[in-house]
Amino acid sequence: MSLLVLLGLMAMPPATGAAADSLWAAPRTALAFRAQRPTKRYSVTVPIGKPKPAVPLPRIEGPADDRLPLVVLDAGHGGHDPGAISPHNGRREKDVTLAIARAIRDELVASRRVRVALTRADDRFLVLEERFGIARRLKADLFISIHADAAENQEAGGASVYTLSEVASDREAARLAARENKANIINGVDLGAHGDDISSILIDLTQRETMNASAEFARLLQREASDEVKFRTTGHRFASFVVLKAPDTPSVLFETGFLSNKGDAAFLASAAGRKKVARGVREAVQIHFARRIAAPGR
Repeated sequence: MSLLVLLGLMAMPPATGAAADSLWAAPRTALAFRAQRPTKRYSVTVPIGKPKPAVPLPRIEGPADDRLPLVVLDAGHGGHDPGAISPHNGRREKDVTLAIARAIRDELVASRRVRVALTRADDRFLVLEERFGIARRLKADLFISIHADAAENQEAGGASVYTLSEVASDREAARLAARENKANIINGVDLGAHGDDISSILIDLTQRETMNASAEFARLLQREASDEVKFRTTGHRFASFVVLKAPDTPSVLFETGFLSNKGDAAFLASAAGRKKVARGVREAVQIHFARRIAAPGR
């Protein structure tokens, strides 16, 4: 008896009496059958829509000299994403970071040594990939993403500088990266276009060099800004921030302080505090590029 017949019989309810006698007396040919090909084929069409247009590139400010290095400043959050909100003065992270980015821009432009662009100059939302994508499209020499942290412990305070690593330097760094990376997710929908060129980047020699340059600038920023800004004990940290994943642009995420800390919140909300942050960044940027000009092979 064929396997198909046996399976068919096993699936049937047990027959009794005359029905059973009739079944087993039936010719084998009556029980045998063949699977029939479907007479109709079905297909499913899923519309993928038109490709999303690229975000317009921002204006480059500073001297009109393409030979000068270009620094792209990224004010974190924006639009429908307010970021952290201070329990002390109600300031929203998106507003604080934009004010700091503008202060840093003004200092850098006044130095006449670099050119500067802002990923956003107003209150708008950008997907994380769009932020470092702007820097890559502009062929930036340095990308600085500006943020202001928050914590349940209101005693926590001070600035930190993060560079990219798939392995976080500590639990807090992992928590912060997870929170910031959620800026792409609205109502459960991931807004980031994770193509293979982004989400599956191989850490090749080019990216290793980029990561080394990023770490070098992070240490330099902490050193040069420490006279103006209070840093945490471990100022340079590592985490897997999406916004830092440009493989060929040295990038840092600068947490300028804690909005949940009363002193930090007041410092970052003041024009004097923002100017101190800006001066520290300016000094670090100038030394960073002076070193790279002196050692062009780096």
